[in-house]
Amino acid sequence: MPGPEAPLERREFSWPELEPGAILLRTLGSEVCGTDTHLWKGQLAGVPYPIIPGHVSVGRIAALGPADATGKVPEDVSGAPLEVGQVVTFLDVYGTCGRCWYCTVGHATTRCPARKVYGVTLSADDGLLGGWAEYIHLRPGVHVIPLPDELDWRAFLSGGCGMPTALHAVTLGEIAFGDTVVIQGAGPVGQCAAVLAQLRGAGSVIVIGGPKARLDAATRFGADAVIDIGTTTPAARHAAILEATGGRGADVTIEATGVPSAVPEGMRLTRDAGRYVVVGQYTNAGEAAFNPHLDLNQKHLDIRGCWGSDVGHMYRAVQVMARYRRQFPWTDLISREYGLDEAQTALEDVAAQRVVKALIVP
Repeated sequence: MPGPEAPLERREFSWPELEPGAILLRTLGSEVCGTDTHLWKGQLAGVPYPIIPGHVSVGRIAALGPADATGKVPEDVSGAPLEVGQVVTFLDVYGTCGRCWYCTVGHATTRCPARKVYGVTLSADDGLLGGWAEYIHLRPGVHVIPLPDELDWRAFLSGGCGMPTALHAVTLGEIAFGDTVVIQGAGPVGQCAAVLAQLRGAGSVIVIGGPKARLDAATRFGADAVIDIGTTTPAARHAAILEATGGRGADVTIEATGVPSAVPEGMRLTRDAGRYVVVGQYTNAGEAAFNPHLDLNQKHLDIRGCWGSDVGHMYRAVQVMARYRRQFPWTDLISREYGLDEAQTALEDVAAQRVVKALIVP
Protein backbone atom coordinates (compact mmCIF):
# COMPACT_ATOMS: atom_id res chain seq x y z
CA MET A 1 0.00 0.00 0.00
CA PRO A 2 2.06 2.98 -1.26
CA GLY A 3 -0.19 5.62 0.28
CA PRO A 4 -3.76 6.67 1.04
CA GLU A 5 -6.22 6.11 -1.83
CA ALA A 6 -3.41 4.73 -4.02
CA PRO A 7 -3.86 1.39 -5.81
CA LEU A 8 -2.06 -1.52 -4.17
CA GLU A 9 1.19 -2.59 -5.81
CA ARG A 10 2.97 -5.93 -5.95
CA ARG A 11 6.65 -5.79 -5.00
CA GLU A 12 9.49 -8.26 -4.69
CA PHE A 13 11.65 -8.31 -1.56
CA SER A 14 15.04 -9.85 -0.90
CA TRP A 15 15.25 -12.85 1.40
CA PRO A 16 15.52 -11.51 4.98
CA GLU A 17 18.56 -12.23 7.08
CA LEU A 18 17.29 -13.45 10.43
CA GLU A 19 18.82 -11.90 13.50
CA PRO A 20 19.11 -13.86 16.79
CA GLY A 21 15.62 -14.60 18.10
CA ALA A 22 13.86 -13.79 14.81
CA ILE A 23 11.44 -16.05 12.94
CA LEU A 24 10.48 -16.36 9.28
CA LEU A 25 6.91 -17.44 8.57
CA ARG A 26 5.60 -18.82 5.31
CA THR A 27 2.23 -17.10 5.20
CA LEU A 28 -0.81 -19.37 5.14
CA GLY A 29 -3.35 -16.56 5.31
CA SER A 30 -3.98 -13.03 6.51
CA GLU A 31 -7.26 -11.28 7.17
CA VAL A 32 -8.66 -8.19 5.51
CA CYS A 33 -10.39 -6.07 8.12
CA GLY A 34 -11.80 -2.63 8.70
CA THR A 35 -8.42 -1.37 9.85
CA ASP A 36 -7.05 -2.05 6.37
CA THR A 37 -9.79 0.07 4.81
CA HIS A 38 -9.00 2.87 7.27
CA LEU A 39 -5.35 2.64 6.25
CA TRP A 40 -6.30 2.80 2.58
CA LYS A 41 -8.44 5.88 3.21
CA GLY A 42 -5.70 7.59 5.23
CA GLN A 43 -7.75 7.62 8.44
CA LEU A 44 -4.95 6.54 10.81
CA ALA A 45 -2.22 8.88 11.96
CA GLY A 46 1.48 8.04 11.93
CA VAL A 47 1.40 5.36 9.23
CA PRO A 48 4.83 5.07 7.54
CA TYR A 49 3.68 4.41 3.96
CA PRO A 50 4.49 2.33 2.03
CA ILE A 51 3.31 -0.57 4.18
CA ILE A 52 2.50 -4.24 3.67
CA PRO A 53 -1.04 -4.53 5.08
CA GLY A 54 -2.21 -7.47 7.11
CA HIS A 55 -1.92 -7.29 10.87
CA VAL A 56 -3.50 -10.61 11.90
CA SER A 57 -2.01 -13.56 10.09
CA VAL A 58 -1.19 -17.25 10.37
CA GLY A 59 1.93 -18.89 9.02
CA ARG A 60 4.07 -21.98 9.15
CA ILE A 61 7.53 -21.47 10.64
CA ALA A 62 9.97 -21.66 7.72
CA ALA A 63 13.15 -20.71 9.55
CA LEU A 64 14.39 -19.68 12.97
CA GLY A 65 17.11 -17.20 13.71
CA PRO A 66 20.10 -18.27 15.80
CA ALA A 67 20.09 -18.26 19.58
CA ASP A 68 20.80 -14.92 21.21
CA ALA A 69 23.88 -14.07 23.26
CA THR A 70 22.45 -15.90 26.27
CA GLY A 71 21.79 -19.06 24.25
CA LYS A 72 18.04 -18.52 24.23
CA VAL A 73 16.14 -19.71 21.14
CA PRO A 74 12.80 -18.30 19.90
CA GLU A 75 9.93 -19.30 22.21
CA ASP A 76 6.16 -19.08 22.19
CA VAL A 77 4.20 -17.12 24.81
CA SER A 78 4.19 -20.16 27.10
CA GLY A 79 7.99 -20.35 27.06
CA ALA A 80 8.18 -23.47 24.88
CA PRO A 81 10.86 -23.53 22.15
CA LEU A 82 9.44 -23.02 18.67
CA GLU A 83 10.16 -25.46 15.86
CA VAL A 84 10.31 -25.25 12.08
CA GLY A 85 7.01 -26.49 10.65
CA GLN A 86 4.75 -25.25 13.46
CA VAL A 87 1.61 -23.34 12.49
CA VAL A 88 1.43 -20.17 14.54
CA THR A 89 -0.13 -16.75 14.81
CA PHE A 90 1.36 -13.74 16.54
CA LEU A 91 0.35 -10.54 18.25
CA ASP A 92 0.57 -7.79 15.68
CA VAL A 93 1.75 -5.31 18.34
CA TYR A 94 5.53 -5.23 18.46
CA GLY A 95 7.97 -3.32 20.64
CA THR A 96 5.79 -2.68 23.70
CA CYS A 97 8.41 -1.67 26.22
CA GLY A 98 7.12 -3.27 29.42
CA ARG A 99 8.75 -0.45 31.41
CA CYS A 100 6.71 2.72 30.87
CA TRP A 101 3.92 3.98 33.15
CA TYR A 102 1.18 2.51 30.92
CA CYS A 103 2.83 -0.91 30.82
CA THR A 104 3.71 -1.16 34.49
CA VAL A 105 1.33 1.01 36.51
CA GLY A 106 -1.65 1.57 34.24
CA HIS A 107 -1.70 -2.03 32.95
CA ALA A 108 -2.78 -0.63 29.58
CA THR A 109 -0.21 -1.95 27.11
CA THR A 110 -2.29 -0.72 24.16
CA ARG A 111 -1.29 2.81 25.22
CA CYS A 112 2.47 2.15 25.36
CA PRO A 113 4.15 4.94 23.35
CA ALA A 114 6.77 2.51 22.01
CA ARG A 115 4.26 0.08 20.45
CA LYS A 116 4.42 -0.65 16.74
CA VAL A 117 1.99 -2.78 14.76
CA TYR A 118 2.67 -5.23 11.95
CA GLY A 119 0.77 -4.21 8.85
CA VAL A 120 -0.02 -0.78 10.28
CA THR A 121 2.93 1.22 11.69
CA LEU A 122 5.92 -0.72 10.31
CA SER A 123 7.16 0.38 6.89
CA ALA A 124 7.60 -1.93 3.91
CA ASP A 125 10.91 -0.14 3.39
CA ASP A 126 12.11 -2.04 6.46
CA GLY A 127 11.14 -5.49 5.17
CA LEU A 128 8.43 -8.12 5.27
CA LEU A 129 6.47 -6.66 8.18
CA GLY A 130 2.88 -7.34 7.14
CA GLY A 131 0.72 -10.35 6.37
CA TRP A 132 -0.22 -9.70 2.73
CA ALA A 133 2.98 -11.34 1.58
CA GLU A 134 4.38 -14.79 0.93
CA TYR A 135 6.61 -14.53 4.01
CA ILE A 136 6.55 -12.54 7.26
CA HIS A 137 9.66 -11.57 9.18
CA LEU A 138 8.96 -11.73 12.93
CA ARG A 139 11.50 -9.65 14.78
CA PRO A 140 12.92 -10.75 18.13
CA GLY A 141 10.39 -10.24 20.89
CA VAL A 142 7.23 -10.71 18.82
CA HIS A 143 4.68 -12.70 20.85
CA VAL A 144 4.06 -16.01 19.04
CA ILE A 145 1.08 -18.28 19.75
CA PRO A 146 0.95 -21.79 18.23
CA LEU A 147 -2.43 -22.92 16.94
CA PRO A 148 -3.66 -26.15 18.55
CA ASP A 149 -3.79 -29.09 16.16
CA GLU A 150 -7.57 -29.17 16.40
CA LEU A 151 -7.96 -25.52 15.30
CA ASP A 152 -7.78 -25.06 11.55
CA TRP A 153 -5.91 -21.90 10.61
CA ARG A 154 -8.79 -20.71 8.46
CA ALA A 155 -11.12 -21.09 11.43
CA PHE A 156 -8.89 -18.87 13.51
CA LEU A 157 -8.64 -16.22 10.79
CA SER A 158 -12.41 -16.20 10.37
CA GLY A 159 -12.39 -14.38 13.70
CA GLY A 160 -9.16 -12.55 12.95
CA CYS A 161 -8.55 -9.38 14.91
CA GLY A 162 -12.30 -9.25 15.58
CA MET A 163 -12.12 -12.08 18.10
CA PRO A 164 -9.43 -10.73 20.48
CA THR A 165 -10.88 -7.23 20.13
CA ALA A 166 -14.37 -8.50 20.95
CA LEU A 167 -12.97 -10.59 23.80
CA HIS A 168 -11.48 -7.43 25.28
CA ALA A 169 -14.79 -5.58 24.91
CA VAL A 170 -16.95 -8.38 26.29
CA THR A 171 -14.61 -8.77 29.26
CA LEU A 172 -14.92 -5.05 30.00
CA GLY A 173 -18.70 -5.40 29.71
CA GLU A 174 -18.75 -7.92 32.57
CA ILE A 175 -21.70 -9.76 31.02
CA ALA A 176 -23.53 -11.82 33.64
CA PHE A 177 -25.81 -14.84 33.34
CA GLY A 178 -29.19 -13.80 32.03
CA ASP A 179 -28.16 -10.34 30.82
CA THR A 180 -29.75 -8.85 27.73
CA VAL A 181 -26.88 -7.79 25.49
CA VAL A 182 -27.21 -5.49 22.48
CA ILE A 183 -24.44 -5.50 19.89
CA GLN A 184 -24.30 -2.47 17.61
CA GLY A 185 -22.61 -3.60 14.40
CA ALA A 186 -22.64 -6.88 12.50
CA GLY A 187 -19.07 -6.82 11.18
CA PRO A 188 -16.38 -9.22 12.45
CA VAL A 189 -16.05 -7.52 15.87
CA GLY A 190 -19.82 -7.47 16.32
CA GLN A 191 -20.19 -11.09 15.19
CA CYS A 192 -17.50 -12.23 17.61
CA ALA A 193 -18.95 -10.15 20.45
CA ALA A 194 -22.34 -11.78 19.89
CA VAL A 195 -20.78 -15.25 20.16
CA LEU A 196 -18.73 -14.37 23.23
CA ALA A 197 -21.77 -12.83 24.93
CA GLN A 198 -23.48 -16.19 24.60
CA LEU A 199 -20.47 -17.96 26.09
CA ARG A 200 -20.55 -15.49 29.00
CA GLY A 201 -24.13 -16.59 29.78
CA ALA A 202 -26.20 -13.82 28.21
CA GLY A 203 -29.93 -14.47 28.40
CA SER A 204 -30.58 -12.68 25.12
CA VAL A 205 -28.34 -11.28 22.38
CA ILE A 206 -29.67 -8.71 19.93
CA VAL A 207 -27.54 -7.56 16.97
CA ILE A 208 -28.22 -4.24 15.25
CA GLY A 209 -26.54 -3.73 11.89
CA GLY A 210 -26.47 -4.73 8.25
CA PRO A 211 -26.40 -5.62 5.45
CA LYS A 212 -28.60 -8.71 5.30
CA ALA A 213 -25.73 -11.18 4.74
CA ARG A 214 -24.10 -10.09 7.99
CA LEU A 215 -27.37 -10.22 9.92
CA ASP A 216 -28.04 -13.70 8.55
CA ALA A 217 -24.60 -14.76 9.79
CA ALA A 218 -25.37 -13.36 13.24
CA THR A 219 -28.57 -15.40 13.33
CA ARG A 220 -26.75 -18.58 12.30
CA PHE A 221 -24.25 -17.98 15.09
CA GLY A 222 -26.92 -17.76 17.76
CA ALA A 223 -28.19 -14.17 17.97
CA ASP A 224 -31.71 -14.21 19.39
CA ALA A 225 -32.83 -11.25 17.29
CA VAL A 226 -31.42 -8.94 14.65
CA ILE A 227 -32.46 -5.42 13.67
CA ASP A 228 -31.64 -4.09 10.21
CA ILE A 229 -30.25 -0.58 10.55
CA GLY A 230 -31.08 0.07 6.88
CA THR A 231 -34.83 -0.32 7.36
CA THR A 232 -35.31 1.18 10.83
CA THR A 233 -34.98 4.58 12.49
CA PRO A 234 -33.18 5.26 15.78
CA ALA A 235 -36.57 5.74 17.43
CA ALA A 236 -37.81 2.40 16.12
CA ARG A 237 -34.68 0.62 17.30
CA HIS A 238 -35.01 2.20 20.73
CA ALA A 239 -38.65 1.11 20.94
CA ALA A 240 -37.75 -2.43 19.91
CA ILE A 241 -35.07 -2.75 22.60
CA LEU A 242 -37.39 -1.36 25.27
CA GLU A 243 -40.10 -3.81 24.25
CA ALA A 244 -37.63 -6.71 24.46
CA THR A 245 -36.45 -5.70 27.94
CA GLY A 246 -39.63 -4.82 29.82
CA GLY A 247 -39.07 -1.12 29.20
CA ARG A 248 -35.64 -1.03 30.84
CA GLY A 249 -33.09 -1.28 28.02
CA ALA A 250 -30.11 -3.57 27.58
CA ASP A 251 -28.03 -4.60 30.57
CA VAL A 252 -24.90 -4.37 28.42
CA THR A 253 -24.49 -2.70 25.03
CA ILE A 254 -21.37 -3.05 22.91
CA GLU A 255 -20.73 -0.55 20.11
CA ALA A 256 -18.81 -2.11 17.21
CA THR A 257 -19.80 0.09 14.29
CA GLY A 258 -17.16 2.79 13.90
CA VAL A 259 -19.97 5.29 13.27
CA PRO A 260 -19.91 8.19 15.77
CA SER A 261 -23.69 8.63 15.82
CA ALA A 262 -24.03 5.05 17.07
CA VAL A 263 -22.56 6.09 20.44
CA PRO A 264 -25.36 8.36 21.73
CA GLU A 265 -27.88 5.91 20.32
CA GLY A 266 -26.21 3.06 22.20
CA MET A 267 -26.23 5.07 25.42
CA ARG A 268 -30.00 5.38 25.08
CA LEU A 269 -30.43 1.68 24.30
CA THR A 270 -28.78 0.77 27.61
CA ARG A 271 -30.73 0.57 30.86
CA ASP A 272 -30.19 2.80 33.87
CA ALA A 273 -27.03 1.67 35.71
CA GLY A 274 -26.13 -0.54 32.75
CA ARG A 275 -22.77 -0.86 31.04
CA TYR A 276 -21.85 0.53 27.63
CA VAL A 277 -18.59 -0.54 25.96
CA VAL A 278 -17.36 1.51 23.00
CA VAL A 279 -14.96 -0.57 20.89
CA GLY A 280 -15.79 0.42 17.32
CA GLN A 281 -14.34 3.94 17.36
CA TYR A 282 -10.85 2.82 16.37
CA THR A 283 -10.23 5.85 14.15
CA ASN A 284 -11.30 9.47 14.33
CA ALA A 285 -14.48 9.45 12.27
CA GLY A 286 -15.89 12.65 13.72
CA GLU A 287 -17.93 13.87 16.65
CA ALA A 288 -21.30 12.97 18.15
CA ALA A 289 -23.48 14.85 20.63
CA PHE A 290 -25.23 13.52 23.72
CA ASN A 291 -27.06 14.98 26.70
CA PRO A 292 -24.81 14.67 29.75
CA HIS A 293 -27.78 14.69 32.15
CA LEU A 294 -30.28 12.46 30.36
CA ASP A 295 -27.89 10.08 28.58
CA LEU A 296 -25.19 9.71 31.22
CA ASN A 297 -25.58 11.10 34.70
CA GLN A 298 -29.26 10.54 35.45
CA LYS A 299 -28.96 7.07 33.93
CA HIS A 300 -25.95 6.31 36.17
CA LEU A 301 -24.49 4.81 32.98
CA ASP A 302 -21.13 3.05 33.15
CA ILE A 303 -19.22 3.75 29.89
CA ARG A 304 -16.00 1.91 29.11
CA GLY A 305 -13.70 2.66 26.20
CA CYS A 306 -11.89 -0.24 24.54
CA TRP A 307 -9.13 0.27 21.96
CA GLY A 308 -7.26 -2.71 20.53
CA SER A 309 -6.10 -5.82 22.37
CA ASP A 310 -3.00 -7.28 23.96
CA VAL A 311 -1.29 -10.66 23.95
CA GLY A 312 -3.58 -12.00 26.67
CA HIS A 313 -6.64 -11.33 24.53
CA MET A 314 -4.99 -12.97 21.51
CA TYR A 315 -3.97 -16.04 23.50
CA ARG A 316 -7.45 -16.44 24.99
CA ALA A 317 -9.06 -15.96 21.57
CA VAL A 318 -7.07 -18.94 20.24
CA GLN A 319 -8.17 -21.07 23.20
CA VAL A 320 -11.83 -20.09 22.89
CA MET A 321 -11.98 -20.75 19.16
CA ALA A 322 -10.35 -24.16 19.63
CA ARG A 323 -12.61 -25.13 22.53
CA TYR A 324 -15.89 -24.13 20.87
CA ARG A 325 -15.11 -25.14 17.30
CA ARG A 326 -17.90 -27.76 17.29
CA GLN A 327 -20.58 -25.38 18.54
CA PHE A 328 -19.64 -22.59 16.13
CA PRO A 329 -18.68 -23.33 12.50
CA TRP A 330 -16.16 -20.49 12.40
CA THR A 331 -15.21 -20.85 8.75
CA ASP A 332 -18.80 -20.11 7.70
CA LEU A 333 -17.94 -16.46 8.33
CA ILE A 334 -15.42 -16.49 5.47
CA SER A 335 -17.08 -15.09 2.38
CA ARG A 336 -14.12 -15.31 0.00
CA GLU A 337 -10.38 -15.91 -0.24
CA TYR A 338 -8.16 -13.73 -2.45
CA GLY A 339 -4.68 -14.19 -3.87
CA LEU A 340 -2.06 -11.47 -3.67
CA ASP A 341 -2.97 -10.27 -7.15
CA GLU A 342 -6.56 -9.80 -5.95
CA ALA A 343 -5.71 -7.79 -2.83
CA GLN A 344 -7.13 -4.58 -4.26
CA THR A 345 -10.45 -6.30 -4.94
CA ALA A 346 -10.44 -7.75 -1.43
CA LEU A 347 -9.89 -4.29 0.06
CA GLU A 348 -12.72 -2.79 -1.98
CA ASP A 349 -15.09 -5.65 -1.11
CA VAL A 350 -14.47 -5.18 2.61
CA ALA A 351 -14.84 -1.40 2.35
CA ALA A 352 -18.19 -1.86 0.60
CA GLN A 353 -19.33 -4.51 3.12
CA ARG A 354 -19.87 -7.01 0.32
CA VAL A 355 -18.32 -9.75 2.48
CA VAL A 356 -18.43 -10.84 6.11
CA LYS A 357 -14.81 -11.98 6.29
CA ALA A 358 -12.19 -11.87 3.56
CA LEU A 359 -8.80 -13.58 3.62
CA ILE A 360 -5.62 -13.01 1.64
CA VAL A 361 -4.13 -16.44 0.88
CA PRO A 362 -0.78 -16.02 -0.88
